[in-house]
Amino acid sequence: MQDSLVKLSNVSFRYGNTEVLKDITLAVERGEFWALIGPNGSGKSTLIKILLGLLKQDSGTVEVFGQSISTVSHKERIGYVSQKSNSFNSGFPATVLEVVRSGLTKKTGLFKRFTKSDTGAAMNALREVDMEMFASRNIGELSGGQQQRVFIARALAAKPELLIMDEPTVGVDQQNSASFYSMLEKLNRDNGIAIILVSHEIDLVTDLASHVACLNRTMHFHGGRRDFAKLNDNDLSRWYGHSVRLVHQKEGGRSDD
Repeated sequence: MQDSLVKLSNVSFRYGNTEVLKDITLAVERGEFWALIGPNGSGKSTLIKILLGLLKQDSGTVEVFGQSISTVSHKERIGYVSQKSNSFNSGFPATVLEVVRSGLTKKTGLFKRFTKSDTGAAMNALREVDMEMFASRNIGELSGGQQQRVFIARALAAKPELLIMDEPTVGVDQQNSASFYSMLEKLNRDNGIAIILVSHEIDLVTDLASHVACLNRTMHFHGGRRDFAKLNDNDLSRWYGHSVRLVHQKEGGRSDD
């Protein structure tokens, strides 16, 4: 049996009297690419915050790397990217390289000077996301899609085993979203990094991911992409609470090997 990077068992959470998550069970293994989908207000971001240790579940257990999330060490093993492109301060005075290198502070410490090796790790991360040529550019001069690639590189610099992303393509146009997701698939395939990706772009992410989890307060579906592809629009519409039409993009999609 594989070692689970993430293991949720019967996790529930409330904001006051409002039940946000109920009996969530999910396991993410090494090298898997999970698309976490569901309607607005379904609890996706709350679940991510619980996985990151930012919120504590009311009941159930959360394990990361075989440890309780409350005691897990080596937090640099988890990379996180949020909806930064929609709110990033374009006047922030830092180069792309400086932004990416700052992702190493979990390893180096906040006030330690960066070494030549740290700079090399940052440049390698930029190369992974095809942004090496922008290393000396000010981060505020980049487009939203380019900034998100830089934030991915920042997360990659510490060589995480798990990459968690919460709606990373907010504010990015559809064409660049497709390119962005293809880049993530390549990172997952070539580097073996496990990925949990929250997205509303169902058609794109479910064709690229290896596994899909559909959340709306409870976990309505979690399993392989092939099994998800067998579902019909009525299933999704019932889980989402409104009409949903799924169109799979066959060309350029993930191989079924």
